Amino acid sequence: MAESKARKTATKPAAEPAAKTAAKKTVAEKTAVRPRKPESHLAMVRRARRINRELAELYPYAHPELDFENPFQLLVATVLSAQTTDLRVNQTTPALFAKYPTPEDMAAANPEELEEIIRPTGFFRNKAKSLIGLSTALRDEFGGEVPGRLADLVTLPGVGRKTANVVLGNAFGVPGITVDTHFGRLARRFGWTTEDDPVKVELAVAEIFPKSEWTMLSHRVVFHGRRICHSQKPACGACPIAPLCPAYGEGELDPEKARKLLKYEMGGQPGQRLRPPSDFPGEAAARADATAHQGRAADQGVEA
Repeated sequence: MAESKARKTATKPAAEPAAKTAAKKTVAEKTAVRPRKPESHLAMVRRARRINRELAELYPYAHPELDFENPFQLLVATVLSAQTTDLRVNQTTPALFAKYPTPEDMAAANPEELEEIIRPTGFFRNKAKSLIGLSTALRDEFGGEVPGRLADLVTLPGVGRKTANVVLGNAFGVPGITVDTHFGRLARRFGWTTEDDPVKVELAVAEIFPKSEWTMLSHRVVFHGRRICHSQKPACGACPIAPLCPAYGEGELDPEKARKLLKYEMGGQPGQRLRPPSDFPGEAAARADATAHQGRAADQGVEA
């Protein structure tokens, strides 16, 4: 009997590692990401446009998440949004616009008082300088009105192509691709471009999609980047467009763990903002997307 127990004890350590190794292989096999075959340019374009359609289904209400009521407010809010969240900007701008409702008012602002109001958005000294500078330019060169041309907007202090495209697309209805950190990251993950420079990313993506899609595409991609396809740890295992993504596997693959990474309404919590201005140019497209989504859901006998 003693010999039998000794033999069992002696063989047990060797058996356990083998079982663990087999279990690990099984998990690895289940979560393995298959390498994709080389993709032609045409195939990439088709896949990219399908991603856009899928994102339209996922975010039928996609919209600019900065609060604004006119082009000047959107311009100012977009400048303030650098290196901070839209939520923080939205918490700051009511007091800002109450004190400085027009470019003329902001151009004449006391720098220290302006800095104190926008302090929560960070980099407040540089931002205050830009706001006073662009307001002065609007007053002196554009009759106190925000211009509706890219070439004019980028001449304003603190305004680059990204900010200009935000204003053009959402205040004037002029199609534009907004390449912020989220859009650039996802454009590369989706295989639309390998470029890092925002202008080059913009030009590359512009060749893939019809011009009429540019503004809403920007909103959808940014929504997805903020909610699911995060910078540090994308929620791959909970991503509805995972089958279309060449970067699938860079993030968390386990569905349960991935769901815990979801943000805003995707994680069961309220979004940053679901109240776009009633007349912003993208709203009609967002409403049409939402109506189409509800119609398809009704046809399939499910809730929208």
